[in-house]
Amino acid sequence: MRARPRAGLALVATAALASSFALAGSASAAPATIGDVTAFSQSGSAFTITAGAAKVKVSFAQPGVFRLQMAPDGTFTDPVNGQIAIKTDFGPVTASYVDSGAYYKISTSAVTLRAYKTPLRFELYKADNSTLVWKESTGLNWDTAAKTATQSLTRGQDEQFYGTGFRLGEWALRDKTVPVRIDSKWRENGNASPAPFYWSTKGYGVVRNTWAPGQYSFLSTVGLKHDEARFDAFYFAGDTPKDILNRYTDVTGKPFLAPIWGFEMGNADCWNASNPDYTGDHDRVDHQTTPDVVKYAQQARDKDMPSGWFLPNDGYGCGYKDLTKVVSDLKNLGFKTGLWTSTGLANIKDEVGVSGSRAVKTDVAWIGSGYKFAFDGVQQAVNGIEDNSDGRRFVWTVNGWAGTQRNAVVWSGDTYGTWDDMRWHVPAITGAGLSALNYASGDVDGIFSGSAKTYARDLQWKAFLPSVMTMSGWGPANPSSGYSDKQPWRWAEPTLSINRKYLKLRERLLPYLYSTSRVANETGYPSTRAMVLEYPDDPVARGNQTSQQFLAGDAFLVAPVTSDTSVRDGIYLPAGTWTDYWTGTTYQGPGWLNGYNAPLDTLPLFVKGGGIVPMWPQMNYAGEKPATPITFDVYPRGNSSFSLYEDDGNTRAYQNGAFAKQQVDVTAPGSGSGNVAVKVGASNGTYTGKQAGRAYELTMHVSGAPSSVTLGTTTLTKYSTKADLDAATTGWFHDPADRGGVLTVKTGSQPTSAGFTVTANGVTLPAAKSITGAPAIAKAGQSVVHTDSAESSQTGAKAIDGDNATMWHTAWSNVDPDPAPPHEIQIDLGARYDVDAVHYLPRQDGGVNGRIGQYEVYVSNSTSNWGTAVATGTWASNATEKTVSFAAKTGRYLRLRALTDLSGGQYTSAAEITAIGI
Repeated sequence: MRARPRAGLALVATAALASSFALAGSASAAPATIGDVTAFSQSGSAFTITAGAAKVKVSFAQPGVFRLQMAPDGTFTDPVNGQIAIKTDFGPVTASYVDSGAYYKISTSAVTLRAYKTPLRFELYKADNSTLVWKESTGLNWDTAAKTATQSLTRGQDEQFYGTGFRLGEWALRDKTVPVRIDSKWRENGNASPAPFYWSTKGYGVVRNTWAPGQYSFLSTVGLKHDEARFDAFYFAGDTPKDILNRYTDVTGKPFLAPIWGFEMGNADCWNASNPDYTGDHDRVDHQTTPDVVKYAQQARDKDMPSGWFLPNDGYGCGYKDLTKVVSDLKNLGFKTGLWTSTGLANIKDEVGVSGSRAVKTDVAWIGSGYKFAFDGVQQAVNGIEDNSDGRRFVWTVNGWAGTQRNAVVWSGDTYGTWDDMRWHVPAITGAGLSALNYASGDVDGIFSGSAKTYARDLQWKAFLPSVMTMSGWGPANPSSGYSDKQPWRWAEPTLSINRKYLKLRERLLPYLYSTSRVANETGYPSTRAMVLEYPDDPVARGNQTSQQFLAGDAFLVAPVTSDTSVRDGIYLPAGTWTDYWTGTTYQGPGWLNGYNAPLDTLPLFVKGGGIVPMWPQMNYAGEKPATPITFDVYPRGNSSFSLYEDDGNTRAYQNGAFAKQQVDVTAPGSGSGNVAVKVGASNGTYTGKQAGRAYELTMHVSGAPSSVTLGTTTLTKYSTKADLDAATTGWFHDPADRGGVLTVKTGSQPTSAGFTVTANGVTLPAAKSITGAPAIAKAGQSVVHTDSAESSQTGAKAIDGDNATMWHTAWSNVDPDPAPPHEIQIDLGARYDVDAVHYLPRQDGGVNGRIGQYEVYVSNSTSNWGTAVATGTWASNATEKTVSFAAKTGRYLRLRALTDLSGGQYTSAAEITAIGI
């Protein structure tokens, strides 16, 4: 069942928590800023600075990692007690200082920290003492009465900021003020699992070592405040985002590695609804006692639908019956079992150790007060699994903090199956990775409301996340009254087939997702990546222009469709080549791709040139059959590599070295024709269940067939049809009609202890198309100049506010007669642009009046002389987004005239009007 907030519990616990942060001192003390330096000393790699009654300590854990502590009364305390920063001893660090007159210069091989004397103020530089990283605009500030401590920094001219945990909105934070606190509202711009961590394009990150809530303002002066009067933070300097995340997770812990079944779709509901304590609907069909869940598991298998685990007691008071048998029966169908808890973990020893449960989902009713209380609850769940079994931690939580990445999946709480919710989920989940949260997710199509279309679209892109789950029992009645189900196999066509298509693809991609999550486990670099992580020097990738897309690992670019449309615009392809996964069309970046054809069953999906993607044979759950042959799906373009990671998939033996890695290197021309060599190395390492030998298939995306293909020194047989190749053990076949050209090579069984090389001689790579499209013009700088008519609560500004749930609607109350078309809206775009398209999104609230039929579009540099229309036509009468494209015209102002109302009335309405241009 849903994660219901317990307001009273949260308020009491938060108040108690806040009181524990108070430092000794007068409650009436005024806010203070640290004063002049009166003493300075060094002890090893730590430095203590006295400024009046206050003291500051700087201690280095690594040359580029240091801790900065400030105690207003001179006594250092640590209420966190090492729970966030779990490792600070990385061996000796050579650090020295020089009195440079105005400041003390503290130096390591990586950084120079200046401690100015009058008053005490810090500036951080790279080791050269000239390249600025950050500087305080004023000294550290504290307020004993208000229980706050603040650091204020001077913002760089083009500096961008990221992080703050699982923030439910855009991930580029410049000019934003972000609460770093629990509110359990789970709506846009909230923070489902905050983390007191951020990082900057200036080459540093910082985590506050605190349980206290706070607020970060990334404005002209960067204000970083927490609700306690002590200051305690770790700083991480690095040349790249990967450096920063790696060092941050060195100290706070690497992301955990989920069991392989945890990468499969999970399903939560209450199947014990007859329990008198259950607070939901007691009459749900096939949900009367816990063993009813097995019926649903069988349905999944009967519908040929991949899925991996169930939480059969989801719901307040739901409880469970016959758990041991349920676990066994689900196991026989290829499912693992977990449990949801809203009350704690009193019975987890038996649930895990006797019955065999292997997952825990914590509920806000138990851990809703957040901060240390929630952190400790998640740790108890981890301990409950790992102390009573050889299984790995697999815990879901709505309330995370810095360090949660090492223990749990974070999810977005009680959200809705709407286009608007989907829109902000894309950057929210992507942005969580910028705080090293490798596993972030949201219920497919939300927990409330939803529809067949929103379900299909939401599942498509979430199929490329490391973790995905459905949440049932609160949605619309489907497929018939009494069910309210959201499992993917419960939908009618075409949704059913679309769900199957993406879950089957996901299942084949598990070795890829598993390997990229192992990278996260080793480096802190997430599997779901904002564009800035791979392209930190690309100014477009740095900002929220790319917030509606993400990278799944280093190969896939995913551009979700988050509105009711079949055309996707504004897809940014960075430098390099990008191949459409479905059609094989290859594009040359950087540039914007508009007009992408995306009917309901098509997720815009691209593969980077040089991409290497390992794939299992098709199955519906891990272990259903041996993972042979394994396929390497290759998009040759220059030199590239991939490391396939494998282990037993279930136990913690990998932590003691029971795993294997297999390197794949591809050598290819950058363009045109030449030889493509795929070198598959030996699988180095061992683990229980490792195959001594297996077959391999290579699928190379090349437009022109090779003259020959060799396996080592052996020339392989060419087959004239794919069916002939399928019937053979080894050989190759090139199909020019398959996605622009695909060469399939079968190697036959090969020992995993040895490597091999396949060379395709004389192939031709696909030619790359140039793209010159433009992005959507940012609405932050836009304003409405004029509307001829508007309802007082539905003004023209609602058509450019970025919120699909609001609208501009012409006047309908207190007017007689209602003003008749034509109606118009004039928009100031904020600057001159070469505008070449306009999107019109009709009202999304289910109403129909005001839908624009006949229209005219104008672009001009003046609102007094519009000239001739750049586009005219008639839009269809439905709620899908409409696009009109035209020859680019330069102008600052956009005018949309509605000549008719498709409902037959006299109104005009618009949820959103979006201009496309550069």
